[in-house]
Amino acid sequence: MARNNATPDRRAVIADLQRKNKRQDLIRNWGIVGACVIISIALLWIPVAHLWKAKNPSYQKYDNTALQNIGASPQAASCGAITTLASNGHTHVTYPNPVQYSTAPPAFGNHWNVAGVAPVAMQRKFYTTADRPPLEALVHNLEHGYTILWYDATISGDALDQVHAIANKFAGTADFRDKFIAVPWTSADEASLAKTAKPKTFPTGTHIALTHWETGADGTGWGPGVFQYCGGVSGQAVKNFMQAYPYTNSPEPPNM
Repeated sequence: MARNNATPDRRAVIADLQRKNKRQDLIRNWGIVGACVIISIALLWIPVAHLWKAKNPSYQKYDNTALQNIGASPQAASCGAITTLASNGHTHVTYPNPVQYSTAPPAFGNHWNVAGVAPVAMQRKFYTTADRPPLEALVHNLEHGYTILWYDATISGDALDQVHAIANKFAGTADFRDKFIAVPWTSADEASLAKTAKPKTFPTGTHIALTHWETGADGTGWGPGVFQYCGGVSGQAVKNFMQAYPYTNSPEPPNM
């Protein structure tokens, strides 16, 4: 009798195993389908995300923030006192011959004079290391009354967004009060300075510099360079600096 009962039991076991295998196959197949769907969505999302980021750059979060409220206060940003230094040249140097500047960063000096190259066009207000114009071109902008914000390699992430947002506050070319450019200061710039340059580097603990080129004491000609160094980003410091040293206080303010 036991032998006769074994066959149905064995069939039941086999049937149960088959059901389990089918269920596992179904689960595995659905798992593969699900993984393919997830991968497909991810592959579709990557270009969409890049497109969204390109159309909505992170610095735009400051679009509705007033200039003076971007970044920290001058005190919190460890901004030092504004200093001046007598300029030591304003000659037009033959392009593309390099110029060795005497301060880090420059606020005056000899420079190029090439249409479309030096000075840099007023339309663009923010540059990165990938596309920054040469120092010899930027110094010509200083001669025309620009304030230049220089940021070193430590400025990244939200701090870089703040610098970009500050630059955007000076968009346009119709108003010469918007003569402003934000550019990186690089190790290559530092290496290119004259051996007698002073300062040779940004002061310890500072990562932002503002420079401007004043007119002479009698309101004409080439006066001293103006410097302010900060440990961090401060829209209020930029506003204060540009109010104290407007484009009109420069060797050649009428020129763009």
